[in-house]
Amino acid sequence: MDVGAWLRSIGLEKYEAAFRDNAVDVTVLPKLTADDLRDIGVTAVGDRRKLLDAITSLAAATALDAAPLTTDRRQLTVMFVDLVGSTSLSARLDPEDMRAIIANYHKTVSAAVSAAGGFVAKYMGDGVLAYF
Repeated sequence: MDVGAWLRSIGLEKYEAAFRDNAVDVTVLPKLTADDLRDIGVTAVGDRRKLLDAITSLAAATALDAAPLTTDRRQLTVMFVDLVGSTSLSARLDPEDMRAIIANYHKTVSAAVSAAGGFVAKYMGDGVLAYF
């Protein structure tokens, strides 16, 4: 990046010679402080503030440009498993016994899902939502 062109783009081209004379290039630019700017001849506080804000914006834009894209597509399989006949079973059993049956069912399904490389996302009553 040409620092002179950058200064022109933010309307502070009058400092182009000072930046060039002080060897301020794109590697030094993000490290400049208000004191550094004063030392190279940027006397106006407003100009120093504008430069520091522009440097911050430039650094953020450069970081976004340099960030590698790491997105990828993956196939997702969603499975919902339900205990067949649980409604009629719950009418015949004591609530504590039904709870024990569902807990055992959840444990069995969870083990099968894990063995197949998936994970249980949610238990919903007598149902199990799993992702693979």
